[in-house]
Amino acid sequence: MYNNKKGDRLLYVKKGDRHLKEEEPVPFFRGQSPFSEEEKILRRIPLEIIVLSFVVALGSIFLFNPLTALFILAGGAFSALSFIWLKQALTKFLLFGKKKALRSALALYGIRLVLIIAIFFIIIFFFSRNIIAFVAGFSAIVPVLLAEAVVALSRMKQWKS
Repeated sequence: MYNNKKGDRLLYVKKGDRHLKEEEPVPFFRGQSPFSEEEKILRRIPLEIIVLSFVVALGSIFLFNPLTALFILAGGAFSALSFIWLKQALTKFLLFGKKKALRSALALYGIRLVLIIAIFFIIIFFFSRNIIAFVAGFSAIVPVLLAEAVVALSRMKQWKS
């Protein structure tokens, strides 16, 4: 905690990553969240993906078999992990210089693409009948992002009114 000249009590949060050489404090007023609205949305998206895939998996237990529900849930979990990985990688790349960021991004996305393809091939090879269930869970990110976009647009419209 810190009091500025006006007497406001400020909370300092360390900003930075291990790649930064200098860490500088960022002031936040008491009662104010240290995360921006965009950061809150980006933290909420993986949870929403898992919840949506869980709801779809729960419904599919009654329509299909439990293995199908498990694959839907696994696809949603994999999608959420992929989103978290992508967000963290982009944050780190923005800290690098332009040339180093491009090389790191190409290497990481190459590895990421190979891992996604490997997982799909393993599922196709061992569980060819349930690949659609995994893809349905993996695709849960699409309606979640669409819903977040609609909510953000409605907040923008309210703000302008």
